[in-house]
Amino acid sequence: MKFTRGIAALAAAGLVLTLSACGSSQKTADQAAAPGTASAAGALVGVTMPTKSSERWIHDGDNIKSALEKLGYKVDLQYAENDIPTQVNQIENQITKGAKLLVIASIDGTAITTQLQEAADKKIPVIAYDRLIRNSPNVDYYATFDNFKVGVEQANSLVKGLGTGPGPFNIELFAGSPDDNNATFFFNGAMSVLKPLMDSGKLVVKSGQTDFARAAILRWDPATAQRRMEDLLTKTYTGGAKVAGVLSPYDGLSIGILSALKSNGYGTAGQPYAIVTGQDAEVASVKSIIAGEQYSTVFKDTRILADTTVKMADAVLKGGKPEVNNTTDYDNGKKVVPSFLLQPVTVDKANYQKELVDSGYYTAGQLK
Repeated sequence: MKFTRGIAALAAAGLVLTLSACGSSQKTADQAAAPGTASAAGALVGVTMPTKSSERWIHDGDNIKSALEKLGYKVDLQYAENDIPTQVNQIENQITKGAKLLVIASIDGTAITTQLQEAADKKIPVIAYDRLIRNSPNVDYYATFDNFKVGVEQANSLVKGLGTGPGPFNIELFAGSPDDNNATFFFNGAMSVLKPLMDSGKLVVKSGQTDFARAAILRWDPATAQRRMEDLLTKTYTGGAKVAGVLSPYDGLSIGILSALKSNGYGTAGQPYAIVTGQDAEVASVKSIIAGEQYSTVFKDTRILADTTVKMADAVLKGGKPEVNNTTDYDNGKKVVPSFLLQPVTVDKANYQKELVDSGYYTAGQLK
């Protein structure tokens, strides 16, 4: 063990050591798997993403894979199509293949505790990616955006879109999937802005459905959001009453909500669309914003998130400690997970060119 630590110290000083200098016969299997040794060069990193049905996760996976490979790592990138058993099997397979580190964007942050224990038993570090993994002490780091602020941005955009009039304005609330830890942060952030305006009477949730449980959409499913919006319009907005704004936490839900509004006569000359928010700046929603349908989205630059995560992974694999900027807010039920939080940006018709096209995230052609 002293000899192994000596290698790590020399490597940290910038000296190049080959595996042959150690003598493979002198290493145990655990030493070979330990981060920070010369085995980090060319190490396998397991990356699991929730689904390809949302384009943002495709960007996330591709960006992480590309950046890790540029650093000389091997990458096993998997998508589970929002099926929990599939993701469980993918993580188990990555552990079996000898992954030295796991990056996991979980479908259900409570469903993989057994696999995380297997990883811990093999000394495999785990980085939770954008979604906090819950109820496990075996989560080493968390890379995400400031999710409470995402909700604040959405609510502020909704209020801005409604205008400066005294109201009252009828609004409805949607929330994300209850098995995604981020969803409550988004909702609570939004409600920190909206609740005082609801209490004052400027904003009215005519359906009365103001709690997270009733607003939540399981698995962030657009079709479920569309059905819920249709039900709200049919049961609540009768006799000429109209909904002026909808808090939507994700672009996929926003498209479903807008479809329901359109089916009920919104988006015509006599009845404009309600102010509808979103998140992730997906192509379909950005096009909708440009067309004057969806009002806004919260842009989370996945290039920056991937870069942050890769820097974390590289530091851990080389035996160091990655940079974090939050050690207080992300309690997963077993521990407070050291985190790095990035800042989101609200995008609407006025600034999409600057934030999305000029920054190189999309080309102008993609948004036509």
